[in-house]
Amino acid sequence: MTRRWRTAAWRGICVTAALALTALLPASAAAAASAASADGSTGYAFAPGARTVTAAASTTDAVPLEPGTTYRSTLPDKGERYFRLELTAAATAYVPVTAVPPAAATVSASDGIEVSIEDANGTACDYDSARFGAGLSPRPVTAVGRRDAGKALCQDAGTYYVVVERVVSGSRTTTPGSWDLEIAPVTEPALARTGATTAPEAWNSASPEPLTSDPRRRTAGAGFTTARTLDQGVWQTDITPGQTLYYAVPVDWGRQLHATVDLGSSSGDAHGYVSAALNLSLYNPVRGHVDDVSLGYDGTQKSSSLDPLPPVAYANRYAASGTQNAVRFAGAYYLVVHLSGQTADTFGKGPYGVTLRVRVDGTPNSGPSYAGSPVPKGIFGVSWDRGGLLTPPGDDDTAMRALAAGGIGTGTALLLVLGVWTLTARRSQSRASAQKPTA
Repeated sequence: MTRRWRTAAWRGICVTAALALTALLPASAAAAASAASADGSTGYAFAPGARTVTAAASTTDAVPLEPGTTYRSTLPDKGERYFRLELTAAATAYVPVTAVPPAAATVSASDGIEVSIEDANGTACDYDSARFGAGLSPRPVTAVGRRDAGKALCQDAGTYYVVVERVVSGSRTTTPGSWDLEIAPVTEPALARTGATTAPEAWNSASPEPLTSDPRRRTAGAGFTTARTLDQGVWQTDITPGQTLYYAVPVDWGRQLHATVDLGSSSGDAHGYVSAALNLSLYNPVRGHVDDVSLGYDGTQKSSSLDPLPPVAYANRYAASGTQNAVRFAGAYYLVVHLSGQTADTFGKGPYGVTLRVRVDGTPNSGPSYAGSPVPKGIFGVSWDRGGLLTPPGDDDTAMRALAAGGIGTGTALLLVLGVWTLTARRSQSRASAQKPTA
């Protein structure tokens, strides 16, 4: 009996200690673990806890989507798939759909997805598409269906349908089979009072001087929800062929984002050329495409920058330019870096060094006054909580030093807890022995 009691007590102590350790670990360590948790078959980190739904082959069976909830689904290689969305008359809706092909799939440049939102009468409110491009490398691609309140089409409250379809070039090299989907609908409320209805025409479109500060190491996330935060500075990481990296840059109202990407030279002899070997894409807070650049690679270092972007402003949505139109709200802007799988065939499996030079200029302002809250709440605001950071990020070495210091403190606390448990257990056992009658 005594031995069984000791075993049970010790198991309880171990479980308590493990839970305490988990709770006390520094947030940066938890973030690093989250950044690495990608699906092994796709390389993409889907949102933890995403709700799995089945896409319908017709509107009749379409399952509802709730703004603020992230979903997982699948998309076959042929045919449209439908989801349902209930909207008020005043809400602008954005439905980003990220399609993730298998990592070993073969794709053509024009393969991709199309996403649209339709009303109950089959009228398309808007549509968007995303394709793999010249890199010929399977990677996550994102398109956003949109319903703008106040436009000539789709003004009424009621039922709308999100329509998703594969775009297949018909090439025999394209691998058949379904792709995984991540869907993250967002709604934006109307303004409390009417503002400007034309896009700003005058803004600083000059390319800034490149940043030359010492680079800091910063590992990336493997999906939108695990994107690691970057502030202004020079950042370095490693990338392997076929890999996609996700970073988030908080950009407030009135501020301008500038980004440059450098791909380092290969470690071996440089022979050959890979077209569009590295792709840098920028997405806005609702995962809408803003801009992108690609680098051809011959084994020597290469560099390219996104075109200058206007300051973030609500009125940018009235611009004819797709790039300016997309910079319509504050929040997390995503820098997504992909290295083509073809790089491995020509220059080896790597890893390859990537440097991101991030600059955020301009004077922040309070932005527009909304008549309600967006869903999810806070999506159009600036915070530093991504990647487990509650303050602007330091380098990963700093995070590891904090982890070590935190680990020492945590270990000391756990030893004290274990000591108290052991002493309590021994006293309980002594009392039980003293109360046991003798023969």
